[in-house]
Amino acid sequence: MSSATPPSEHPVAAPAAIACDIFCAVIDNFGDIGVCWRLARQLASEHGWQVRVFVDDLHAFQKLCPPLALDRARQTIGGIVIEHWHEPAHAGDTLDVADVVIEAFACELPPIYVAAMARRERKPVWLNLEYLSAEDWVADFHLRPSPHPRYPLTKTFFFPGLGPGTGGVLKEQRLDAARTAFEASQPAREAWWLETTGRAPPPAAATVVSLFAYENPAVDSLLEQWCDSAEPVVVLVPEGRISGALARFFGLSSFGAGSHAERGGLSAHALAFTGQPGYDTLLWASDVNFVRGEDSFVRAQWAAKPFVWHIYPQADDAHLPKLDAALAHYTRPLPNDARDALARFWHAWNGAGRPDWTEFQRHRAVLKQRAAEWAGELAQVGDLAGNLALFAKTQLK
Repeated sequence: MSSATPPSEHPVAAPAAIACDIFCAVIDNFGDIGVCWRLARQLASEHGWQVRVFVDDLHAFQKLCPPLALDRARQTIGGIVIEHWHEPAHAGDTLDVADVVIEAFACELPPIYVAAMARRERKPVWLNLEYLSAEDWVADFHLRPSPHPRYPLTKTFFFPGLGPGTGGVLKEQRLDAARTAFEASQPAREAWWLETTGRAPPPAAATVVSLFAYENPAVDSLLEQWCDSAEPVVVLVPEGRISGALARFFGLSSFGAGSHAERGGLSAHALAFTGQPGYDTLLWASDVNFVRGEDSFVRAQWAAKPFVWHIYPQADDAHLPKLDAALAHYTRPLPNDARDALARFWHAWNGAGRPDWTEFQRHRAVLKQRAAEWAGELAQVGDLAGNLALFAKTQLK
């Protein structure tokens, strides 16, 4: 007689996937939807969630996600449902409240959706995903609850951050392996250069710079210094808000994707706007990365290369304490001279003085080592999608 336990007559069903709605109002540029789209893809691919993204600006979104159709109210890409959100009243063609509701960057949820959340038998986990800040107060406010004034609902503030006690920043599980593989493969790098610029990789003596920035009065000074540099500088410029400045500098009518110009020791390539995976590769192919806003700032840190941040400017210089807070985290163990040089360069790039490329280059070796160390330190905080998923699961039990 067999001692095996007979199979149950009522097999246990697999748990249903967590449904998540992300609401995103595109305020300016691509940062808002860039963060939301990365988060949506990671929650779907790494955590098995069923994700729906409500976004009000499909044109901005399409820049990051070329397959997106501009004329469709609802579409599915990579298993993620995308709704064209006609805020503030619209909540999709079918009012269906998710288990986890993410209100990105304090955008206002449609009142009809909030009322439906309150009627739901099991109330959803409602998260307000905030902008990234390295300031110390973030850890005190991360996961702080905020009861709704009229409904039996509680919204929880979820703060990305660079230190312990915060939500961390977005990082896909396979990102490090993809970067290592690209850096280790000469054929892959050669193919990238040929496809992206139409030319072979530059000589080893050249410094390759990716230049992604808001309009910046310091750009002419930096370009002049690159022209006069003793070592060649190859600058890769994604088409965008400083394209006009490059065109003026080189005496061209425009500097759109595919353009190339040379002056002195400087060689410049204008690149087509790329989707998110392509931007990561650009960072890996460069020696120094100039980045802006939030999303590219985070990706530069995972690229483990020296970088310069153009923070989103705010009225009354409210952005400068945030810049200094990030510098404090990043430069903490550096020698005083390297720390001061990097701080001066970041401040100059953000409007306070003239950036000194020669001084920056003098500290490149120690900055390169610090960039790799910092990526490891930042990883210890945990990635934002994983931290968010873990918190949501504890609340759904």
